[in-house]
Amino acid sequence: MRPAVALVVAKSPVAGKVKTRLGREIGMECAADLAAAALLDTVWACTSAFGAARCHLALDGVLAHGRRAAELLVATADWTFHPQRGDSFADRLLQAHADAAAFSGAPVVQVGMDTPQLLVETLVEAASLLTSADAAVLGPAVDGGWWLLGVGGPHLLAQLHEVPMSTAETGELTRRSLVGAGARVTDVVTQRDVDEVLDAEYVASTAPGTRFSRSWR
Repeated sequence: MRPAVALVVAKSPVAGKVKTRLGREIGMECAADLAAAALLDTVWACTSAFGAARCHLALDGVLAHGRRAAELLVATADWTFHPQRGDSFADRLLQAHADAAAFSGAPVVQVGMDTPQLLVETLVEAASLLTSADAAVLGPAVDGGWWLLGVGGPHLLAQLHEVPMSTAETGELTRRSLVGAGARVTDVVTQRDVDEVLDAEYVASTAPGTRFSRSWR
């Protein structure tokens, strides 16, 4: 097996297009600023864990049009970009995994932009667990979803399009879909996604050194 690559599935942090649930509580401009900070934290962690040459960004939108564009463009200068494709979120995830795997020929560790508190050590651990084509890693989320999905081969995602996303059952149904495709699934640490104000307050207080926390303050 080749060393795993990182895949971040994200939106350009444009006001009104990203973090809209949070934006309804604090304003869309502030929510976009927080999204940019969270994406910067995520990019930094992936670059530190994998090296920029082994990092992929499946992007919805254009970074240059979003908040903190100059910083994000510098941070991802040596990353490989893929446009998101597909009608549903599950379709876009499948295409992003397929693109990263086809480009690299390696296992893929995928995260989003909702967990700026993620640790380099956890990403390294997830990558180390993908020792065969049938190995999978899942990072459960507090809300019942998942924040990290790693697969040794894209064939393990064959049933993912049947999994409803953003529900309290998404994590368990994703696990079942992986097992049904022949995966041996190992969990890494549970994290809390930033979707609403209480989530943001919790993450900012427990990860005070992040760009997200500084932006929240």
